[in-house]
Amino acid sequence: MTPSREQILAAASPWLAGLLNVLPGLGTGYIYQRRWRAYWITSALATTWFVLGAVLDRDLDAVLQADAIQRNQLYGLAGFLLLAGVTAAEAVITARRVRGGA
Repeated sequence: MTPSREQILAAASPWLAGLLNVLPGLGTGYIYQRRWRAYWITSALATTWFVLGAVLDRDLDAVLQADAIQRNQLYGLAGFLLLAGVTAAEAVITARRVRGGA
């Protein structure tokens, strides 16, 4: 008999799911929880953020490029950290909710 979605989430450790979404990469905690839709949404958002940064970086003026590249890198890092933080919190909250608030 295959375990249900709730049984899989209840068996997953909330803190480990949150940690996996931050440290090794975006959405890894969702793979641990077997939440494929959330993983693919996170992957799509991260890819979109990366492509947007690359497109905006390409159009920079040569004179402004040194300062602007550094600023764009900070924006890119901040966006990925925000995405990691939000997905980590969501993974922890969902696992705790399924466990009954544990």
